Amino acid sequence: MTIWYTADTHFGHENILSHCKRPFSTVTQMDAALIENMWKVVGPEDQMWILGDFAFGAKAKDPAYLESIFLQLPGAEKHLIIGNHDLGPTLQLPWASVSHLVELPDGPNGQANTLCHYPMITWNQARKGALQLFGHVHNNWRGSNNSVNVGMDVWDFMPVSFNDIARRAKTLPKNKHWDDVEPRSR
Repeated sequence: MTIWYTADTHFGHENILSHCKRPFSTVTQMDAALIENMWKVVGPEDQMWILGDFAFGAKAKDPAYLESIFLQLPGAEKHLIIGNHDLGPTLQLPWASVSHLVELPDGPNGQANTLCHYPMITWNQARKGALQLFGHVHNNWRGSNNSVNVGMDVWDFMPVSFNDIARRAKTLPKNKHWDDVEPRSR
């Protein structure tokens, strides 16, 4: 079993095409491409964590539309970390779990990493190597060496595994405020 992460799918959201310069002609084409990309990597026994903003716009208020999208998602378990656009009908879908923040063990040493829709400056076990995974900012920021954006817009519209995230984290700069919140003298 592999754990996969993504954020900011924005299923059904017309304006996201121009807002984030997504390379799709229509929202129908975008929705189909996102689901197809998920199926390329997420296996039938895998978990998928969507770190917020599953859907948005008029279609996000249509329970039948949301259910049709949800039922097309791959994986044995689908989890939602609540984002600022996840309201009403999205929260009623048959998720394995729905939370604002989760500490989830993953990776070679089983470190509990923090999942939240929003980027954070610090989190539990941050000084011991735990990563923070987030979305919300779309393609505005990839993150820092310990807090990584897992959003669709910065991962070629694909879900990613912990190994993908850890590799990217090594290429990102240190957060310029890290020493302000986690000074070495503690």
